[in-house]
Amino acid sequence: MIRGVIIVNNHGKPRLVKFYQTVVGEEAQKSVIQRIFQQVAQRPDSFCNYLEGIIPEWGEGTKLIYRHYATLYFVFAVDSQESDLGILDLVQVFVEALDKCFENVCELDLIFHSDKVHYVLDEIIMGGMVLETNINQILLAINDQNRLHAASNKVGLPPSGGISAHGRPSGGVGGGGSSGIPGMRTR
Repeated sequence: MIRGVIIVNNHGKPRLVKFYQTVVGEEAQKSVIQRIFQQVAQRPDSFCNYLEGIIPEWGEGTKLIYRHYATLYFVFAVDSQESDLGILDLVQVFVEALDKCFENVCELDLIFHSDKVHYVLDEIIMGGMVLETNINQILLAINDQNRLHAASNKVGLPPSGGISAHGRPSGGVGGGGSSGIPGMRTR
């Protein structure tokens, strides 16, 4: 089972955190993130990408499988039953899916589009179990979601604040109509 997925930058700042095995309390969660970062960041890039992690909140047998891309560490914490190479491949699938969504994903994409990043992760993993590893199926689901999102934006309310009781667009605060010119009201 996957216990958690954590993306941190080179300075240890978390950019995505998703725990599938409960870590109770904010301080305990910060501690887990810090421990994981310390364990993977101290390893040279020439070392293998998996190690037995020491995470007391999850007990013994936790493995940390990670990839270091530019300024980001993609870390999957798993139990001893998971295949190291299988999870390493899953990290690659996740990064490729993000790359396709954001056209060369970077740290800012993770910060400003965290909802989309979580959606991509949820297409791959749910409840600590792997749902999908086929990149084409993942991208198809993401494209479907993007189409639905675009369609919902077309049906949305006018930016002025909505419809008045008379079926006309409201002029924002204080009711009244709008002439279409900022600061100008109609009678």
